[in-house]
Amino acid sequence: MVEAQEIELRGHIIDSGNMAQLMDRVMDMGGNFETLVFEIGKKKTDPSYAHLRITASSKEKLHSILSDLHRLGARPVEVKDVFLVPAEADKVVPKGFYTTSHHPTQVKFEGEWISVGAIEMDFLIVVDTKKRSATAMPLGKIRKGDLVVVGEQGVSVSYPERPREQSTFEFMHGTVSSERPSQTLIAKIAKEILEVRKNGGKIAVVGGPAIIHTGAAKALASMIHNGYVDVLFAGNALATHDIEYNLYGTSLGMDISTGNPVTGGHKHHLYAISEIMRAGSIRNAVDQGVIKGGIMYECVKKDVPFVLAGSIRDDGPLPDVISDTMEAQDTMRKHIPGCSMVLMIATLLHSIAVGNCLPSSVKTVCVDINPAHLTKLMDRGTTQAIGIVSDAGTFLPLLAHQLEIQSGHQKK
Repeated sequence: MVEAQEIELRGHIIDSGNMAQLMDRVMDMGGNFETLVFEIGKKKTDPSYAHLRITASSKEKLHSILSDLHRLGARPVEVKDVFLVPAEADKVVPKGFYTTSHHPTQVKFEGEWISVGAIEMDFLIVVDTKKRSATAMPLGKIRKGDLVVVGEQGVSVSYPERPREQSTFEFMHGTVSSERPSQTLIAKIAKEILEVRKNGGKIAVVGGPAIIHTGAAKALASMIHNGYVDVLFAGNALATHDIEYNLYGTSLGMDISTGNPVTGGHKHHLYAISEIMRAGSIRNAVDQGVIKGGIMYECVKKDVPFVLAGSIRDDGPLPDVISDTMEAQDTMRKHIPGCSMVLMIATLLHSIAVGNCLPSSVKTVCVDINPAHLTKLMDRGTTQAIGIVSDAGTFLPLLAHQLEIQSGHQKK
């Protein structure tokens, strides 16, 4: 017996590749489709509409196919209200609960479509029936009695379309560049940063200790000093080695200027942590004149917030490091709203953590020497991400230089 359901898809579904993805997904999963209505927009800015009948050999297979298509923005022609079930206890949720993507999402409640706030991937949706609001919420924050969305009924996902404006993120979206960063590509990224600043958007940097090891600390510090960074996400290592470099000229015991090991240098990072412990915090160390330059120095001086998330690998850690991972997550989320662009540089785990908190509309530049790391970062599904295979020591100085050149031209 053949099972069937009709679905519809709206928007720029052709040039974004969304329609092709949907058809491929149906066939790959063993189903079939019949196009009942297909209205193509006459102009580039006009949306298109498709009405299809999806068929499969069983209810289970059809449900599996429709669940995948839902993530691409497809929804039943006739949409019922969302199905809500109260949580039976704190952190205990009803079976079959809906899990979010990081795309804009709405739920239908009493005939009205309500936008889901604080959207992130792999969250649940809680509906407040009195306030008529819906919020994406992590499993750990679900409380007894919260009305949780179960199933995909009454849930609509707006799959992101290809950016309409001409930009680096349009012609390179979803790709990983295996070439060393050219002046041309870096210039285009710098132009995007200046455009974000002009439009009042926030720029976040997710950085790893390789920024210090490769000699790129001065470049990032200058970007912070010149107002191109609004928040820094990192771990104990970046801050520790940045401070080590500014106190002793070394990183991991190596002289940054010569690349040679320094006698006793393997202890320098511990000395650096100890000095900050003595001062009480990184800010205190800056105020007391202990730290006189560097990334963390510029963050303090320019009032750029930084979130240092701890790890089981940490030495010390520095007093500013948040060792409770759930607290670190919550602190990061406080700084995500308003971010229009994120630079993820030489840190896989912190980049994944921040990436999981981002809506799909945020422009993302991923830089790492390992192509496999870039592929993993870009598998998040954003259509506005580019990956660059490079070490931080090459990328950041070129970017800082381009920002200096282009901002100078703008002022003229």
